[in-house]
Order: sequence, then structure tokens, then C-alpha cells
Amino acid sequence: MQPNEPQETILHSDGRVELRDYFSIQSSPLYNEDFFSKISNGGPGVENRMSLIYHHGVAQGRINLNRFVELTSTAAAKIFGLFPKKGTIAVGSDADIVIFDPNREQTISAATHHLRVDYSAYEGWAVTGVTEVVLSRGNVIVENGEWKGAAGAGQFIKRGLTGRDAAKEKI
Repeated sequence: MQPNEPQETILHSDGRVELRDYFSIQSSPLYNEDFFSKISNGGPGVENRMSLIYHHGVAQGRINLNRFVELTSTAAAKIFGLFPKKGTIAVGSDADIVIFDPNREQTISAATHHLRVDYSAYEGWAVTGVTEVVLSRGNVIVENGEWKGAAGAGQFIKRGLTGRDAAKEKI
């Protein structure tokens, strides 16, 4: 496999990536079909995901801005059965909005992230493109890297059926 092959697969797919192509979940020491919830987690990095995709996609000319929005919002909402409540700006949708500065530069570090881990897989990586403000259902919850949301303000949203589950439902 070439070094950039996984990146190109993600950037030019519908947002779904078959992880078994790069890592076999069955190799996990905790793998057990009856206890899927005990499979070990992946690495931390959700806080930096948009910056990483923007930097390595849009800023490097590999994808356009529309594709960036599709990968980080619309496709994810569709994959998880949450569209159109999530993943779009439209009447009746949740008004979850990210205000993103495409020119701001940042160095990723465990010393400055907000995750409850003491390391970053991206430690020291310089990226161009940083989230400035996050709105959830129209309310500012992150501004200038600071949490502004209220504890307990989250809301459970039941997922719709997707993929194989949706196909089974139609049978």
C-alpha cells in the first residue's frame, strides 16, 4: 500500500471506509461477536478532524470546499441515519453550524486539546484551517477554543436505519 492510499480512498469515497482494508477488527484481543462494545477504541482526535481534513484536502488542492463540507457534515449524517436533522442547513434541521477560519494556523498538541487523554496522534502537526465557533441547535457551545455550552444540554437523537439494516427493513 502506498503511503497516501488510505487518504485518497477517504477523500474520494462517499465517506464510508471499510476499516477491514487497513485493520482487522478481528485481530483485537477483545474481539468477540457477542460483546462488540468491548472492542478496543480507536485513537483520539475528533477535535482535530475538520482541521486535518481541511489542511490535507482543501488547502493542498486535493478536494474542493464543497467536498470538504460533504465529508465532514452531510455524508456523516447520512451514514449514521441522522440526515436531514443533521448534516444540512435547512428549515427543520438542528442549526448545528461550525464557523471555520480557513487561514488560521495551529499546531496540534495534547497540551492544548480538550480530550481526556494525555497524548495526540497528531502531536506537533501544523495545520491550516481551524474551527472558531460551534453552534448546537443554534446555541454557541464553543468559541475561541473555549467550552461555552451548558452541562446536560445535549439531546439524544435516535438514528434512522442505514446500509444493510435499511436493506433488511425493505425486505
